[in-house]
Amino acid sequence: MNRIPSLFRIAPLAAILVLNLLLNPFSASGQNPQKDIIRINTTASSLVLGVDNQGQLKQLYFGKRMDDSLPEGAVQQAAAAFPAYGTNVSDAALRITHADGNLTTRLVYERNSVSKIDANVTQWTIFLKDAYYPLQVRLCYKTYNDQNIIEQWMELEHKEKTPVMLYNFASASFAFQSPGAAAPGAHLNYFYGDWAKEFNAVETALTEGTKVLDSKLGVRTDQMTNPSFLLALNGKMDEEHGEVFAGALAWPGNWQFRFEMDYQKRLQVTAGMNPFASQYQLTPGTVFKTPAFLFTFSADGSGEVTRRFHRWARKYGIKDGYASRDILLNNWEATYFDFDEAKLSTIIKDAASMGFELFLLDDGWFGNKYPRNNDNAGLGDWAVNTKKLPHGIPYLIEQCRQHNLKFGLWVEPEMVNPKSELYEKHPEWALTAPHRDIDVQRNQLILDLANPAVQDYVYGVLEKVVADNKGISYLKWDCNRYLTNPGSAYLPKDQQSHIFIEYSRGLMKVLDRFRKKFPDVTMMVCSGGGGRMDYGTMPYFQEYWPSDNTDALDRIKIQWGANHFYPALGLASHVSVTPNHMTGRTTPLKFRFDVAMSGKLGMDLQPGMMTPEEKAFSKKAIQTYKEIRNVVLHGDLYRIQSPYTHARAAIAYVSEKQDSALVFNYLQRKSIYGDNTTIKLKGLKKDARYKLTEINKGTFTRLEAYEGKTFTGEYLMTTGVQFTMYNEFESAVVLLTSL
Repeated sequence: MNRIPSLFRIAPLAAILVLNLLLNPFSASGQNPQKDIIRINTTASSLVLGVDNQGQLKQLYFGKRMDDSLPEGAVQQAAAAFPAYGTNVSDAALRITHADGNLTTRLVYERNSVSKIDANVTQWTIFLKDAYYPLQVRLCYKTYNDQNIIEQWMELEHKEKTPVMLYNFASASFAFQSPGAAAPGAHLNYFYGDWAKEFNAVETALTEGTKVLDSKLGVRTDQMTNPSFLLALNGKMDEEHGEVFAGALAWPGNWQFRFEMDYQKRLQVTAGMNPFASQYQLTPGTVFKTPAFLFTFSADGSGEVTRRFHRWARKYGIKDGYASRDILLNNWEATYFDFDEAKLSTIIKDAASMGFELFLLDDGWFGNKYPRNNDNAGLGDWAVNTKKLPHGIPYLIEQCRQHNLKFGLWVEPEMVNPKSELYEKHPEWALTAPHRDIDVQRNQLILDLANPAVQDYVYGVLEKVVADNKGISYLKWDCNRYLTNPGSAYLPKDQQSHIFIEYSRGLMKVLDRFRKKFPDVTMMVCSGGGGRMDYGTMPYFQEYWPSDNTDALDRIKIQWGANHFYPALGLASHVSVTPNHMTGRTTPLKFRFDVAMSGKLGMDLQPGMMTPEEKAFSKKAIQTYKEIRNVVLHGDLYRIQSPYTHARAAIAYVSEKQDSALVFNYLQRKSIYGDNTTIKLKGLKKDARYKLTEINKGTFTRLEAYEGKTFTGEYLMTTGVQFTMYNEFESAVVLLTSL
């Protein structure tokens, strides 16, 4: 007998459940069983929704592309597509207290519309209304057909006589049925950490109860947990096999993912803004719009999830996704706050001699009454420090121009030191609760971006910095603390719980305004490291800083975790000093370059601190990166061997045309008998012939048997390449070029 796709899961995991539906056809009301069936398709996936005979919107199917008709009873037995509180006891995607005090909401289907935006993008809008109150919910779905990504968000408005209170306001909700007692269960994969320890990958089996991933940091998304996950539906996650549901929230503030499994192993996933301490008073006629939840379903493992998100990001999710990226030199680890014109001029000259393309001046360039000589003072006073830089920023820009370098500058416009002229003038602009001691982190407070006047100020700071210093081509935007002790002098007392939402909205208004005025300025987002790696922030930025930890060994795992959702195109990866200032670890220069070149290469190690041999190696490596960076920045990523399960970690990038590839190998710890792992490549053309060349060669090579020789793609993917590595921090990067 042919299997029928399951209610909520792709066959065969729950196909047998559909047979039960055949016993529960539509009631004899004359309703057409295929009426109001909404198919939201991409090339490889389908989300099918339907309306039951009570008018409720149900999720009928989500999985691999499926165009067949569904059994007649499917709608009645299916789970709600967007459950509102009051009809059952499962997690509520929407929970409202109405103007008259009613705690319940009953959503019924009105209609749907479809809009073809272009050849690749289509938007569905499903209109729901409360069965009694004048309240409408619009569920919006945007499909990116070729990338197999779906974007979902919710819009709500009402015409009740007085405000309603929103308590839960998810962007999306999904239901998955049990695969059966004998089958392996769902495994959740996510990324947690802390400052300098971001993006640790963890996998856990989901059992009965509720698992919550969230952030309450207020003004930045993550660092402790990234707003993304992969849910392997039939056992542990695998790169190439198995069904995987994966998603990421496009929002720069508090967020929450809930995974609720009941006794019958039915799983509900709810994703959106974090409702914690954020009940929202919505006035009549005002539209409340949630951030987009981006998701995909892969029948071919987690590797396919990654490549879909990366392809989507390059086209839609990151600014200038098809452009190249400059190789920059940052002064921070060489000087910290202790610099002047002479020091910087020397660094600029050295940077040019090494082949860098951009010089970035980090923290410490501003403040006069309260000079920025440490992190105790000056934030908020964005006038150049005339003692350090008597000729101002234009002098440094001219120095860079003379050496064919671009110039970049560090800013942290959302923050203020209590020891600053800005705070003396506007203490009410800082977010802090009344009748409480001020709570500083890194000696700073957060400006209240819920306040339009503060938004204007922050935008004005950025506009003035760029406009007054013609030639600035790059800004590093930092955010070095999270929100505690929340309180806004601008918001009324009955709207203090709006702080988290309105701050993020205010931030995005500033970013949107800046981008419209200065579309060509490259920007890196940084937040004490990887605190703002999310798809709500990234459309405004070309680059993102995943961690303040630049130790090459630690960066292997940090970047391994980050690359599950965020492409190398913007993932800033820098070569830094050794022993590393953070870990104290000493690693070879080649190892540091090989790790950094798997992302967007940059450098904090200053040429003036190098030996002649190190300079020569670095100069050659920088030139090599210029030749191969397009493969890294715009290629498809294949994770070959995990740093969590093997001494040797390996990843590969394959160009879109499959005519070139790069394989990065890193030995994390010493192997007495040698690590002779066979590396089987992926993503190549079977019948193409590829020439192998090691790049960034050190004092020895392990690839003598392969150097300069050619092999078919099929051989490289089935037989693979085998060479032995022995020493910790040993690395090898292999370039494959089709003939």
